[in-house]
Amino acid sequence: MDKDFRGNAYIVKHKEVLLNYSGGFADLANEIPNTIETRFASASMSKTFVAVGILQLIEAEKLKFEDTIGAILNFDLKHIDPCVTVRQLLNHTSGVPDYFDESVMDDYEALWIDYPNYRIRHNWDMLPLFIDKPMMYDRGERFQYNNSGYVLLAMIIEKITGMDFDVYLKQNVFNRCGMSYTGYYSFDKLPARCANSYIYCSDTDDYRTNIYSVGAKGTGDGGAFVTSEDIVKFWNGLIEYKLLSKEMVTQMFSKQSGDGKDPEEGYYGFGVWIIDNPKGQDYVYMQGCDDGVSAISEYNPNNGMITVLLSNYGDNVWARMRKIREEMY
Repeated sequence: MDKDFRGNAYIVKHKEVLLNYSGGFADLANEIPNTIETRFASASMSKTFVAVGILQLIEAEKLKFEDTIGAILNFDLKHIDPCVTVRQLLNHTSGVPDYFDESVMDDYEALWIDYPNYRIRHNWDMLPLFIDKPMMYDRGERFQYNNSGYVLLAMIIEKITGMDFDVYLKQNVFNRCGMSYTGYYSFDKLPARCANSYIYCSDTDDYRTNIYSVGAKGTGDGGAFVTSEDIVKFWNGLIEYKLLSKEMVTQMFSKQSGDGKDPEEGYYGFGVWIIDNPKGQDYVYMQGCDDGVSAISEYNPNNGMITVLLSNYGDNVWARMRKIREEMY
């Protein structure tokens, strides 16, 4: 791993650690370094946890893929099609209005000009950002990555279980995998060893934290804090069928949507991205990006390799993942 990378890079193959590299500071002002024990914000990587929670409820027969949001959620959906299904939310084909449409927006901070980010502590706090907008397209028409869809999925978990989605995930995903250092934490109540996430300021040639750039606490679309070792435990929980049946994991890791026109981005399964591999089993990955945050983790079923790259400076984890594929696959 190049020495300019600020964060943690961790590679495991059949439980043998091939790389454990840390660089940069978790707390820049106090020069506290990042380590393997540092908890990093993971942005949209956390969507994968929500997808697993939904798939567990489907396996428990408390929910069906074809159930509609209109039949589950008991609030006014306004312009949102009530016939949007759980499946369409999972694979980003719902067309529901996205509060942050990445095809036309690139400044996440702009969301909080009129709606302070410190108000974002629950999924329902996200509703004002998209509930009055029209559908982006007819449900099922095409794939388009959608943040609001996973907010709605987390609300479905809460409606069915009667628990906050993060409490459900802690009990049924994190604890089951032994992910002791993963959770959804408020910025004003962070536990030990959480890294600050830093944004470069070109006008002053220094850094500021992202505490005014993202919600005060993670919601269904992202925001969990994770460690590299916990992410490996999560993958192992999936591939050892501790979280879901073999049949459901197979569905989760199968191409459900997308056209693969961008070979690096690939296709979408349920909560994970999939890169086509004509020479073997497809590669499966999860990723996230926020101001000051970049994260990717990939499982290669052909050689058992799990890679985790987490940066609290928004470093280019995607270029480094490409290099790992070229050199180690």
